[in-house]
Amino acid sequence: MISLGIAGKPNCGKSTFFKASTMAHAEIANYPFTTIDANHGIAYVRTQCPCRELGIKCGSCQDGVRFVQIGMIDVAGLVPDAHRGRGLGNQFLDHLREADAIIHVVDASGGTDAEGNPVPVGSHDPAGDIVFLRREMTMWLHGILEKHWSKLQRQAQSSGFSMSRGLADALAGLGIRVEHVKEAERAVEAPLHRLSGDALVSFAGRLLDLSKPMLVVANKIDAAPKDLVLRLLQQGAIGASAAAELALRNAAAAGLIRYLPGDTDFYILKPDALNDAQKAGLGRISALMKEHGGTGVQPAINRAVLDLLDQVIVYPVEDEHKFSDRNGKVLPDAFLMRRGSTPRDLAYRVHSDIGEGFLYAVDARTRMRVKDTYQLRTGDIIKIVSTAK
Repeated sequence: MISLGIAGKPNCGKSTFFKASTMAHAEIANYPFTTIDANHGIAYVRTQCPCRELGIKCGSCQDGVRFVQIGMIDVAGLVPDAHRGRGLGNQFLDHLREADAIIHVVDASGGTDAEGNPVPVGSHDPAGDIVFLRREMTMWLHGILEKHWSKLQRQAQSSGFSMSRGLADALAGLGIRVEHVKEAERAVEAPLHRLSGDALVSFAGRLLDLSKPMLVVANKIDAAPKDLVLRLLQQGAIGASAAAELALRNAAAAGLIRYLPGDTDFYILKPDALNDAQKAGLGRISALMKEHGGTGVQPAINRAVLDLLDQVIVYPVEDEHKFSDRNGKVLPDAFLMRRGSTPRDLAYRVHSDIGEGFLYAVDARTRMRVKDTYQLRTGDIIKIVSTAK
């Protein structure tokens, strides 16, 4: 399962973002290092379910909206020089090993300094936080590379040894693949065995970008000066208010409003059950959503998975006429697959035995066979025909 790591300095709203995304327990407080051990939870990618287009009922979506499960990891806050052991140091960084991509939560209000301590709103430039976090993660990866480098350089002198393959094998636990290593090597324009010093740091940075792509979320936009938010958005960040999303999720769970994560607005179901403070709070959230098109939390998750990790959403079925499994459940599963995946890849994803016995695949919409080389697209409904049952 795909996992996103939630990273950032202390007190920037990471745990609020995590809880708003997963509704899992996470302590939230206005002081650094609220999170000590990593929190793990389940979040979701939002997509349109094909059932509406097909005119059928699937029972696996909400009002035509399908939510596809992913993992989420909220780790302790990162401070400058964490790779040297400051703050919680490498304990933080090691928790991100299992993350496929990083959501870097930034305090867009400028109300916390580089260490995560509260300061007057607007007095800290959040753009600097983006630079320092990438630097810390680069130096963390550089430190891991250095531990393997001398041995790999010696092995590179042996005939038939591939240093890129050897490095990928050594770093497999970080989700680094051989294609990442080769592309990073091309980027620094020098053979691996000759890299050292600043060149090795540059290589580590490029390897980080490829293996742990990062999306910056400008959090606390409801409390942020507009000029700070604008500068972050111009750098590619996505604006969000995790606190607003959490309030909506709690209100929806209590049956007070109708709201699905990623909606651009909400509907109050029980206005008489709300006190004046709650009505005022929901009014502010409604104004925020109208200005920004929502709270930004669900769009950030979707962008990280679908764009950064280049995933498509595919629906495997056993009966192409009813779009169902063998028990008649319509569109029972939705799988995230890397763009470029083929029907055979989907067969292996369903079950290794199904993949081993793969014969061919059928596009359930057209009832036509698709080529083994066909590249799956979001919304595809595919029947796998295999010798395995």
